[in-house]
Amino acid sequence: MAAESIDALGQFRLTTGLGPIGRALNFTNSNEAMLGAAIVIVGIFALGLKPRALVPGRMQSLVELLYEFVRNMCVDTIGEEGLRYFPLVFTLFAFILLGNLIGLFPYFFAFTSHIAVTLALALFVFVFSTGVGFYTHGFRFFKFFVPEGVPGWLLPLLVPIEIISYLSRPVSLSVRLFANMTAGHVMWEVFAGFMLLLTASLGIYGAFASVVPLGLNVALAALELLVAGLQAYVFAILTCLYLHDAVHMH
Repeated sequence: MAAESIDALGQFRLTTGLGPIGRALNFTNSNEAMLGAAIVIVGIFALGLKPRALVPGRMQSLVELLYEFVRNMCVDTIGEEGLRYFPLVFTLFAFILLGNLIGLFPYFFAFTSHIAVTLALALFVFVFSTGVGFYTHGFRFFKFFVPEGVPGWLLPLLVPIEIISYLSRPVSLSVRLFANMTAGHVMWEVFAGFMLLLTASLGIYGAFASVVPLGLNVALAALELLVAGLQAYVFAILTCLYLHDAVHMH
């Protein structure tokens, strides 16, 4: 009964939106969520920065806090050169953070739980950081794959390992975000469905029996909020680390 009533993976199903135009353009609910996230981000920062008060209000304080947080992340990880890449890292952080958060609300689509989205973001970071490496160092960037202080006879073994490790970056970056968000949403829906099934099957006694699942759902909601922020931070900090390697080659 539970298996038939709880469709934990149904929340990730793609559907076309925006009526006939959406069907013609293959514009899915995932695209709608991404477009909505971008509009909300621009709106938040437009409203937050509009007053430009010396004593900031709540919205301006939130915007300035996020700005300083990501700016310090870039400078501390990459160095002063990190300010050049701050707009990119900040955009990625804000987009992923909001994408993680809106997926926690009913009737909203968690686009960061789709591997196609996370892989596209990870590939962009990978190609961009590699381009920065070649732009900064030219063909000397290939020395990044040659560990320093290693005997020459070990290089035929270690260089391929370094190359494979470098090429696996977009895979690990995308799977980490996708897997964490998907697993959290599935677990949350399973426990919520179990609570509803228990209440419906036991009648008035089910209300008392569902207290424990309800408590677990509240705890899972708090955990999901933490994971949403943490995964956005991890994606941003790893982007900074990849850019640091591209700029400094170590």
